[in-house]
Amino acid sequence: MRRTVTNPDRNITFSQHHVSLQERWQQNGHASGILWFTGLSGSGKTTLALNLERRLFDRGWHACVLDGDNVRHGLSSDLGFSQHDREENIRRIGEVAKLFALSGVIVITAFISPYRSDRDRVRNIAPDMFREVHIDASLEVCERRDPKGLYVKARQGLIADFTGISAPYETPHKPELRVPTQELGIADCLDLLETYAVESFGREG
Repeated sequence: MRRTVTNPDRNITFSQHHVSLQERWQQNGHASGILWFTGLSGSGKTTLALNLERRLFDRGWHACVLDGDNVRHGLSSDLGFSQHDREENIRRIGEVAKLFALSGVIVITAFISPYRSDRDRVRNIAPDMFREVHIDASLEVCERRDPKGLYVKARQGLIADFTGISAPYETPHKPELRVPTQELGIADCLDLLETYAVESFGREG
């Protein structure tokens, strides 16, 4: 079944899938959605996202990670780090994450996504599927970790618009889950995330 988009100048149509989302969930044995990891560079987003993907895969679940650096190698390779480019990057990822989630996949995103307005915009793209997860570590802790050496370069003025140094990070007000990586070890953080994922997506299988 098809319905024509109301803008006649664009002359595009929207195709309805012949497989419903509920059918996908039934076949997969779990529901789908978006776990949107946000936090400072060095807070542990990518480490936790990749390890959570492994845990969910080992359960037989369909999960995938969309990582900030990886996306900037392809989909967003034309974007920089200005506020406008960050907004566009997050918009693109939000749309891609929605498509994956509608195909039955649990999407785990690992993006600093520093602006609340951008994260709220993604939530509005897929309000029933979006869960904001704050990977929470202070700037001081992230600077001490500095796994990529980015904070040192930012302090030296070699990286412009670096979140936490020369650009803001807006902490989530009411995330669905807070993961305090400066207080818990990796295994405990993963236990917290896996428990939340099972509670969020396991009931629908």
